[in-house]
Amino acid sequence: MNQQLPPGQLSTEPMSTKDWFITLLITYIPLVGLIMLLVWAFDSSTNLNKKNFAKASLIWILVWIVLAIIFFALFATMMMGVVGSMEG
Repeated sequence: MNQQLPPGQLSTEPMSTKDWFITLLITYIPLVGLIMLLVWAFDSSTNLNKKNFAKASLIWILVWIVLAIIFFALFATMMMGVVGSMEG
């Protein structure tokens, strides 16, 4: 299971259900989950499956942040238009 690999070689062994359960549980903890995703995504000794999962999760987080910024910018612009039309 946890075999010693030569330096620079990633483990491609499939992760068990227990491993995935623990991985997901950790990612659900605010701030700790984000830090762990960063560690797993960029650590050279992380299992390849977990590394790819972490990278994909970070990309989704960035997508949602960009969408939230766009949404709030549009909402703020709309609200300024409504307030401006009430004043004059």
